[in-house]
Amino acid sequence: MLPDREAVPDFAALGVEAFTTTRDAGSFNTGTPAPVAEVIGRWYSLVDALTDLVPRVATARQVHGTRIIVHEAAWEGWLRVPSADGQVAPARGTALTITVADCVPVFIAHPSGAVALLHSGWRGTAAGILDRGVQLLMRHGYATGELIIHLGPAVCGDCYEVSPEVYGQLTGRSVAAPTHADLRALLAARAQALGVRHITTSPLCTRCHNDRFYSHRAGDTGRQVAVIAAP
Repeated sequence: MLPDREAVPDFAALGVEAFTTTRDAGSFNTGTPAPVAEVIGRWYSLVDALTDLVPRVATARQVHGTRIIVHEAAWEGWLRVPSADGQVAPARGTALTITVADCVPVFIAHPSGAVALLHSGWRGTAAGILDRGVQLLMRHGYATGELIIHLGPAVCGDCYEVSPEVYGQLTGRSVAAPTHADLRALLAARAQALGVRHITTSPLCTRCHNDRFYSHRAGDTGRQVAVIAAP
């Protein structure tokens, strides 16, 4: 059984399962003092539920970089990549996952069943991880105008204040003091510039809705997991 989750709208019509787990589902962070057996148990339960849908489940440790793994249909089971912040499955049959707690889970789907999932905090956003993900799908023959992007639950612009240096990296603009930044708005604008026509954004903020989601800025060490899979 899949855990308590916030489903991505519109993706079900494509035959794509996409969601972010909630606080009620428990933390999926393996890097905290939380009992290892409990956290790994949640992962096993999730993988078992996903392998009822697809033969492959891909996970990776997020490191706030721009490395994206492309998964071909040449394996089965549960794959753990040491470090990556994005994953692409050009064909149906692979479930992709990332862990998040304020960073943006970027869900990308194509009507054919090709999917991608990106972990985009300020570093990934500034370094162009969205561009890399879209370009990898384009290399496999998927036009940007046919992609559907959803920006999932993440810290909102009202809750996210960054230094002048970070703000400059994100926007190319200079400010003299710490300034609020809306990562999802920046990502949506970038996706539109790349030619993506169908872009939606979750109204949920991990900090504003801290009763439902883990938030690093609210002091949580827990992480929810984002999942996309096209059976």
